[in-house]
Amino acid sequence: MKKKSYIFSEISFNILDEIAYFDQVQNQKIFREWFNVNYEISESDEKFLNILIKNNFYNIDFYSELQCKLHFISPLLNRINFYGANYRQWFEAKMQGIINGYELSGNLDFMLASGKRKPKTPYFFIQEYKKSVSIPKHPMGQLLAQMAVAIENNKGKEMRGAYNIGRFWFFVVLEKIDVSKYKYHESESFDSLKINDLKKIFQILKAVKYKYCK
Repeated sequence: MKKKSYIFSEISFNILDEIAYFDQVQNQKIFREWFNVNYEISESDEKFLNILIKNNFYNIDFYSELQCKLHFISPLLNRINFYGANYRQWFEAKMQGIINGYELSGNLDFMLASGKRKPKTPYFFIQEYKKSVSIPKHPMGQLLAQMAVAIENNKGKEMRGAYNIGRFWFFVVLEKIDVSKYKYHESESFDSLKINDLKKIFQILKAVKYKYCK
C-alpha cells in the first residue's frame, strides 16, 4: 500500500492529529535554560534593533509574507549571523521524511542546519511569515510537522523552532516520546515592535547559535 503523503504547507492541526499524537505541555519550564542566556547586546546592535522597529512600525501589520520576510525577518537573522564552521542558515530548502508511515515534504521558510552546499543536520526552524491566520491553518501545525521530520531524520529526541504571526514571535520545543507520540512546549509571545521584546528575541536567537549548533 502506498504511503499517504502531505506537503508541509497543507498541514493543519487536523492533519497533524491524523499523522501522529502531538500533546501540548501547559507550562513553560523547558524554556528557562534556553531563554536565560547571558548575551550582552552591544550599542550598535541596539541601534540596529531600534532602526528596524522604526522602519517597520507602521507597516508590518499590512505586509505580505514576502514583505515581512524581506523587510524585517531577514535583516534580523542576518544580524545574528547564523554562519559557523559547521552550520549556516537556509531559506526555501527542501526537506522530506516519514512520520508514523506518512511521507512529509516541502520547502521550509527558514532552517538552521549543518552543511555547505545542501543542508544536512537541522538545528532550528522558523515557520510562516503571516500577518493573520485562522486556527485550522495556524503556522504551528506546519512547524511541528517540520520539527518532527527533523527529529526522525536526526534520529534525535528534541528540536527547537519558532513561528511568527506578523509582529508576534513564539518559540517552540518539540520532544519525541514514543514511535508516534510527541509533546510540544510553546513560549509566551514576544512583540517584535517593542524594543525590550525584540532585544529578548535577539538574545534567544543568539542562544540558538551558541548553545545548540553542535
